[in-house]
Amino acid sequence: MSDAKATVPFEKRQVEQPTGATAVLVLSDGTVFWGYGVGLENDVVGEVCFNTSMTGYQEIITDPSYAGQIITFTFPHVGNVGTNLSDLERHAPAAAGIIVRSDISPPSNYRATEDFSVWLANVGLTGITGVDTRNLTRRIRQFGATNGIISFSSRKDFDIDELKLRANQHPSLSGKDLASVVSPKELTEWSIGTWTFGSKVTEDGFNHKVQKDYHIVAIDYGAKRNILRNLAQLGAKVTIVPSNMDADTILKLQPDGVFLSNGPGDPAATGAYAVPIIKGLLDSNTPIFGICLGHQLLSLALGAKTEKMKNGHRGGNHPVKQIETGKIEITSQNHGFVISENTLPPSTTITHRSLFDGSIEGFKIAEKNVFSVQYHPEASPGPTEGDYLFRQFLKIIKEARSSNNA
Repeated sequence: MSDAKATVPFEKRQVEQPTGATAVLVLSDGTVFWGYGVGLENDVVGEVCFNTSMTGYQEIITDPSYAGQIITFTFPHVGNVGTNLSDLERHAPAAAGIIVRSDISPPSNYRATEDFSVWLANVGLTGITGVDTRNLTRRIRQFGATNGIISFSSRKDFDIDELKLRANQHPSLSGKDLASVVSPKELTEWSIGTWTFGSKVTEDGFNHKVQKDYHIVAIDYGAKRNILRNLAQLGAKVTIVPSNMDADTILKLQPDGVFLSNGPGDPAATGAYAVPIIKGLLDSNTPIFGICLGHQLLSLALGAKTEKMKNGHRGGNHPVKQIETGKIEITSQNHGFVISENTLPPSTTITHRSLFDGSIEGFKIAEKNVFSVQYHPEASPGPTEGDYLFRQFLKIIKEARSSNNA
């Protein structure tokens, strides 16, 4: 889109309720999108964002990083894969709601066990279909993320002024700690490895017989299950701990490495309690690997700053450049905050950059066995080009153990 076109005002949205409309999306600026409700009849409010992935809607909706957000799917046809228990990234949806262009497609996949629209109602998630998602996405791209509210009612009775007020009064994600909301309250263990297509070894296709040669402690700020599976697949016992567990208690578990997970909310708000913990872990020289929110929190612990992005990065088609090799990875991403440029200390080396906007996508401190990336290398959903990072973590763990035993 040229700059000239970008400045042309959007068409005034029709405020009158069309015949048959059972749901409405109202943005905080008063823009109205009429449609048809799916899932649970309810009113849901949150920050409206968009995701450009063409597949993986079930994984996206259950990714805890989407807590507090209403997801607009730019791909118009959603539902054709149905739903199943294996593709859940959490036991229940984390997203506040969903926005879709077309009616929910009937399932047409051998792994489907339930229709997507039925699943939405069963898990208590509210959505709206029939929305001009191209128009909505252009608004977000031009003006930035905005609060919105979806109201779904079979009575077809909507007070637009009240809905606009509720969207306006809803707090911004800036300054909001949501990691403590989705983080577990107690220590647990994870021992299931990755899924294999056509596997005949187990009924669900996951590796239930991983070796446990190493011990990784995962600080759960909202971890996706497939990240935990990739850690276990390394041959590690994975201990999941709450986001507020102190460094001394974590180190008493004698980890070979510590993983800082993905998660929702403002990293600066979560950092109020997470940064002192991570600083204690850094002082111990234990190998550390951070992803997404974990990447941002690690940077804060090193003295950097983070800032809210205008649109965020959400999708399975984001190009990222490896600085050392020049190789381009196509990555899966979901984040609305980013490390502020030039705030990382000189001890760090930037390893990855986004080819969309040049933002920092990864860094390392080689002498301290510490590294992190902004994107999701476990590819759930998305491409698998970043899975080498898990093997890189294992290599660092092995070298650190060998050095400690020397």
